[in-house]
Amino acid sequence: MSNAPARQGSNRLGGTASPSQPPAQVGTPSAFMPPPLLTLEDTGLSPLWLQDLALKVMYFQGYLTGYKVAEEMALPFSGVVDQIMEALKREKLIEVRSSQMGLGEGAYLYAITGAGISRAREALERSQYAGPAPVPLQVYNESILRQGRGHMQVTNRMMRQVLNNLVLSEITFQSLGPAVNSGTSIFMYGPPGNGKTSVARAIGTMLQSQSIYIPYSIYVDGQVIKLYDSVNHRLASEDDATAQGTGSLRTGARRDPRWVRIRRPFIVTGGELTLAGLDLVFDDTHKFYEAPFQVKANGGILLIDDFGRQMVRPRDLLNRWIVPLENRIDYLTLHTGRKIELPFDVLVIFSTNLPPKDLVDEAFLRRLRHKIEITDPNYEEYREIFRRVSTTKGVTYSDQGLAYLLQEWYIKRNRKLRASHPRDLCDQILDVAHYLSVEPAMTRDLLDRAARAYFVEL
Repeated sequence: MSNAPARQGSNRLGGTASPSQPPAQVGTPSAFMPPPLLTLEDTGLSPLWLQDLALKVMYFQGYLTGYKVAEEMALPFSGVVDQIMEALKREKLIEVRSSQMGLGEGAYLYAITGAGISRAREALERSQYAGPAPVPLQVYNESILRQGRGHMQVTNRMMRQVLNNLVLSEITFQSLGPAVNSGTSIFMYGPPGNGKTSVARAIGTMLQSQSIYIPYSIYVDGQVIKLYDSVNHRLASEDDATAQGTGSLRTGARRDPRWVRIRRPFIVTGGELTLAGLDLVFDDTHKFYEAPFQVKANGGILLIDDFGRQMVRPRDLLNRWIVPLENRIDYLTLHTGRKIELPFDVLVIFSTNLPPKDLVDEAFLRRLRHKIEITDPNYEEYREIFRRVSTTKGVTYSDQGLAYLLQEWYIKRNRKLRASHPRDLCDQILDVAHYLSVEPAMTRDLLDRAARAYFVEL
């Protein structure tokens, strides 16, 4: 038996991680730093398209300074936005309403004119996107290849560190490291409540010790694909770039502001996953795209939790994954019918409580690189989990109490051990003890009350 992980609220709980203990550091990927933008040409975008974007920003927000327009477009004012504003002034699409002497053109207050409003409305009919300027698709693809998961490597020591609060069998533990290093796919299966999701989240936490750059959005043939997601992406400090050696960032150094630095993604999707959710999602009202889960997870992990409980058949989902998993390339379709190619640099983890034979056949399992069973704990592992959880939660532990619980509520009733039971039973003991105004402990009375309230005969 090995001592491995458990996070607060996890399934296979054996205690909580020490907040003072830093996460394991994975290997460093190749250096990537978005280069600074010095001219309009450096953006890789059409000047006319950028003018339309500036007009849409001003149409929605009214009077803006040049610096504020630059901030909204995520572009430098000097050399880029100043050129855009100058062109719009020449065409009488915007006008200067006020200026402050000595502060430069960036401090001028601009207003959109009637002609500018007409052009902005024409642009809004094509797309209502009015946010940070996107980066060309090819630039994004190259950035993922340079920051990819394939450059990272975890070791036995790192895995011990990140999983040190769960209780896992040694066989299971030794299967996880090679699976993570493969960077391809993991199929985790086994009974519910034994920590499959907890293991995946612990691995995700380890990978999030690193950070990468992603653009706010991507540009393809005049279309915008929104990539950065404040719900699924965690912002990282720019200081991480220097600490990890992933660039030449120094105080005052400039980079392309269209990029945002995030922790390596760890994205979880469950029963809500559909086939449509794995392709570009086009907003018919706003007329731009939202990137699908696997694109948002590029450079990190995509966990498909409760695999087999989606509204679509597991076979249909796996059919969708065959090409990306084997070739590490994904193909997405624009509403115009054009297909675009993107890197598929994602560790996909399928987690299921259902028997594999009920989900997929041998041909599909062959395409999933690593198959790992998370089994029920044995009596020794169950005791260790209960001891850790009771200590963490403030319940007085007792071997005699545990022996009574096992005999009366497991062996006599032919009930299987689950790694989540100690956590849940301790919570029940705390509830009862607080109600009775007694010390929470593994007494026969409190154990019986807790088990009676928790277990249901199926």
